[in-house]
Amino acid sequence: MRNVKSAERTTALLEYLSDAQRPRTLRDVTADLGLPRASAYALLMTLVRTGWVEAGDGGFRVGIKALRAGAAYVELDDVVQRAQPVMDELSEEVGETVHLARLDGHEIVYLATCMSRQHTLTIVSRPGRRLPSWATGLGKAILATRPWPEVDALLPEELAPRTPHTLTDREAFQAELTAVAARGHALDEQESTLGTRCFAVPLRFGGTVAEALSCSVPTVRLTAEREPEVLAALLRAQKHIEQA
Repeated sequence: MRNVKSAERTTALLEYLSDAQRPRTLRDVTADLGLPRASAYALLMTLVRTGWVEAGDGGFRVGIKALRAGAAYVELDDVVQRAQPVMDELSEEVGETVHLARLDGHEIVYLATCMSRQHTLTIVSRPGRRLPSWATGLGKAILATRPWPEVDALLPEELAPRTPHTLTDREAFQAELTAVAARGHALDEQESTLGTRCFAVPLRFGGTVAEALSCSVPTVRLTAEREPEVLAALLRAQKHIEQA
């Protein structure tokens, strides 16, 4: 049906612009999404007129309506409401940045972040940012709670690296998830961002695990004595959120 096709094109376009690292031109849209030029232009103009897309000298990008929709999703999310006060306390206690994320397909999506107020050198991940699950402690913490065949089917054929430390071999990644499940927490050893080590734990609410909590620490601040302190605080926060 025509209306359904139009809706599919609209959502595909909004997702495309949301993932873009820079404004996209009409030529980009038609080439990357395979849309007829006239249809793409008409759709973009409609979205610009309604505030979902903004047009500038560099091309098109998501508009303020998309920001409002994303903010509403986060504000009304039950897990975010549970976790936010505990995240604030954890960030204050350890003096580092704390993240909450959810698995979406083979990626994790950041739902909330509490920035370190004690250090200028910190890790920034805005809500809505997406990263490959295999390259993050958050993703590994969630995937380690699931059977490997399910994980294997979820992951793309190629595990693309984000840094030289990212695990890209499937067997090695499976072994890593086994180790994560055994110890109860995941580690990101500069696999997502160079110079950053991340500790992550899954959040269990009685069903399939979809969320995880993490604490990211620049390697220059992570001493041998500090590591168990950060991990112990993270495990306490995990328990508080699950029991909230």
